[in-house]
Amino acid sequence: MASIGSVRASHASRIQLAISLIAWVLLILSSIAARAQNPALDQTRTPDSEFSDTKPLDSKPSETKSPDHAKSTDSKPADEVAGLHKDTPGRALKPGQSIRIAVDLALVNITITDPYNRLVTGLEQENFRIFEDNVEQEVVHFSSEDVPISIGVIFDLSGSMSNKVDKARSAAVQFLKTANPQDEFFLVSFNERAELTSPFTQSVEDLQQRMLYTTAKGRTALLDAIYLGMSEMRGAHNSKRALLIISDGGDNHSRYNERDIKNFVKESDVQIYAIGIYNPLGYRPTTEEANGPSLLTELTELTGGRVFNVENLSDLPDVATKIGMELRNQYVLGYRPSNHTRDSKWRKIKIKLRAPKGLPPLNVFAKTGYYAPSH
Repeated sequence: MASIGSVRASHASRIQLAISLIAWVLLILSSIAARAQNPALDQTRTPDSEFSDTKPLDSKPSETKSPDHAKSTDSKPADEVAGLHKDTPGRALKPGQSIRIAVDLALVNITITDPYNRLVTGLEQENFRIFEDNVEQEVVHFSSEDVPISIGVIFDLSGSMSNKVDKARSAAVQFLKTANPQDEFFLVSFNERAELTSPFTQSVEDLQQRMLYTTAKGRTALLDAIYLGMSEMRGAHNSKRALLIISDGGDNHSRYNERDIKNFVKESDVQIYAIGIYNPLGYRPTTEEANGPSLLTELTELTGGRVFNVENLSDLPDVATKIGMELRNQYVLGYRPSNHTRDSKWRKIKIKLRAPKGLPPLNVFAKTGYYAPSH
């Protein structure tokens, strides 16, 4: 039997335990009441939880980033960080406005012909000298291969072409037959307004079909059509680019003027060829038609292209074929300009030949220059 002393001791210990439990419960209740009165206490974190939702560190220890760069590049693609945006649409050029193109490697397409206007092929790099503002440049690239071309056909459907349009259409078809499978084409037709009849396509048949149902009427917006063609060329997939204009050269309804277009042409790396379908000299009834030959000549010479004057409509298909062959048999020279000044000024280009012995005097066709970048 247990003694009275031990019973009393056991009872006392139970009372002490009960008191401790009551005190612990009161402490918890007091803490809950305090948090209810001040919710900000719930926002505190332990040192471990403070970093629990941060992004992992860059795993490339060799790369260092400036503080400004680190602030802005976490979520942007590399192209955007560098200030570049893929698929940026071309910006429309307003009349009187100009553009500048950054130049690192300058490429020049060159055509060589003999005194009979026949193409001269087989020349080598050592046969060429290239000058920029009368300073000879080192040629670092040379080729004479037939490469894919992006070509825009600018087709005149104005009233002055009404008796010529069938032959002109045949000439365009003949030109398209010289195409390579990798070439791409678009078609701009114009009378009193310029219209993109077909965007870039590799289907020659599609372009031919679109030309079948065109009729000639109205006034002539040739300059607007050239502008539209140059703008469309910004979407080209090939580095070699050319426009073929088939027209009588007259203009009487364009928004853009000759100065606008000449500046645009000088600032674009696009060769321009033209088939000038002219009436005989004494039978050009309007001032626009009379000035047509000089307009086309000036535009084509700026780019290293040529204008082929046609008075006999039966010659059109042969001329179109000749232009197609010329585009396939050009030389390309590349050089890095020795003048690194970014002053937006026009730099003149001149090509000189060291022709092999035994050849007659040769003709050189190349673009006349380019605008230096501004910054």
